[in-house]
This record gives sequence, structure tokens and C-alpha cells, in this order.
Amino acid sequence: MPLPPNLQNRLRLPLIAAPMFIVSTPGLVLAQCKAGIVGSFPALNARPAAQLDDWLAEITTELDTWSRSHPGARVAPFAVNQIVHGSNERLDADVAACVKYRVPIVITSLRPPAEVVAAVHGYGGVVLHDVINIRHAEKAISQGVDGIIAVCAGAGGHAGLLSPFALVKEIRAIFDGTIVLSGAMSSGGDLLAAQALGADLAYLGTRFIATLEANASEEYKRMLVDSRAEDIVYTALFSGVHGNYLRASVAKAGLDPDKLPDAGKESMNFGAAGGSRFKAWKDIWSAGQSVAGIGDVPSVADLVLRLEQEYAAARARLLGAAACV
Repeated sequence: MPLPPNLQNRLRLPLIAAPMFIVSTPGLVLAQCKAGIVGSFPALNARPAAQLDDWLAEITTELDTWSRSHPGARVAPFAVNQIVHGSNERLDADVAACVKYRVPIVITSLRPPAEVVAAVHGYGGVVLHDVINIRHAEKAISQGVDGIIAVCAGAGGHAGLLSPFALVKEIRAIFDGTIVLSGAMSSGGDLLAAQALGADLAYLGTRFIATLEANASEEYKRMLVDSRAEDIVYTALFSGVHGNYLRASVAKAGLDPDKLPDAGKESMNFGAAGGSRFKAWKDIWSAGQSVAGIGDVPSVADLVLRLEQEYAAARARLLGAAACV
């Protein structure tokens, strides 16, 4: 389906780099946008709250300067993630900052985002809402969002359990807007597969933690390289919402990854960045099953170049295979 106007002819690849708590900061976002993919960060990463204004000023100024000095380059727009939940006491102020700087894309999570949609559409911005099932998608579509992010099995962070083959199909049946697919992707071939399934864009997070620009410890990055898909633990213990975490980081915190207690939504507290005494993603590190495809820690520029080459190779391979049928 057609992309929103502010994304058309702006992307080097059909790719949004997902916003990641703590990990995504202006340095990572700027590297992603300059490389030609959408970079993003959670508004709650800017702490204290007043820092969000500084970050938005830095990103908008730097991208404008970069675009003018590189007229032939595809410089992608950036996105800010807003947690639409009662415990997020910063929401109104953070949305106001996005309006002030006319943030091109706002990614919303959890509750249907009617008030955010109205604010962002007021200046011509785009709202993408992430969901883990068709019921959540229906609610978001009714609020007028421009796109749905289908967070499927194997995604990092607050992931769902549905196969992308099922969820993308269900969403496309009721929605003619932009669909973004999230879940266990790490290569350029995966981006092409997402499009083949019916999505317009892919959504990669974990792969970008293992980059030089990511605000993550060397131990965290090394754990991503050393882990396999089976080393991902799915639990609601750490934030009140089910998510995927690295088994080794859970064990390091003194917990048995195979015997974690249950947790309910009463532990959700996004204003405080999580309600558990074990802090996701500070002590308990998030990751998706895409760790299966992570073998190094390159720069963002080098990673995007590799993804571009893999994407082209996958297209050529499929076209060649189709010609033989």
C-alpha cells in the first residue's frame, strides 16, 4: 500500500528502526536517519523531561543541516514513541514537545491514541500504533491512525505471540493504511519477506542494539552476539506487560529463567520506567529472537549498507527462481 507522504521517496530501505528504552538516543537516531532509514526513540528516554526539548532541537537541526549539505542523499525522517497509559504522567507535555517540533512520525503504544492522533494530525504528522492482536488494531484504526505496527512472535520488547502470517493478513483485511511488521528480523532478506507477507515496512530493534552507536553496554552487545533464538525468555514479570528478554541477563540478576513468577498489569508503571524491582531494560536486557542473525557489532552505516545488499540479493534470487517456474 502507499506510504504516508512524508515517507515517500525518503527511504533507502523499507525499514523503521524501533524505539528502544535506554538504548535509543539522538546519536543512534541521527545515524539511522542519515543512513536512510527511519530512526526513533521513546520520549521517556529523555530524562529529566526537559531534556526532550533539547533532543528534539538537536535532531531536527542536525538532520536539516545534513540534508542541505548532502542534496543527493536520502535522509529519512525520525519518530518519537509515546506510551499512552495512565501511569505516564509526562504524556501531555511530551506530546506538546512533539507538536512544537513537528515530529514527522509519532509511534504510540498501549491505549488507543485518539488525543495523540488529533495533535499530530494537526500539523500534518503521521501516527503509527503498535498492536499484538487484531482487537487492538481495530481500536487503533477507529482512532484514525495512519499505520499499524504488527508486533508478532519473536519481537524484542513488549511482543505478542501471533505469527506474522496470521496477524498481517487479519489487519490487511480491514485496513488499507500502512502496515509495519515487527518480529525476529535481522537481515535484508527479512525486509523483503515482510513485504511479501503484505507489510509495507519492516521494524527492527534488536539488530540495532548491536551497533556502535547504540546506548548499550559492551556486555549487552556481546550477549546479543553470543545468544541464540532459544535464549529469549517471554514474561510479564519485569514491566507488567509480556515481553522478550535475554535469558543470560535474567540469570545474572539471580533469577531462574525457567521458574519466573507471574505478574499482572498492576505492576505497570511507565512513568517510572517499569514497576518491578528488577529494572527492564537496565538490569534485565530486552531482545528478540532475531539474535539468531546477529554475529557482530558494526556501525549503523555499515549495517544499513549490508541490509541493502542483502535486500537486493534476495530480490534477485527470488526473481531468478520465479523465472524458472
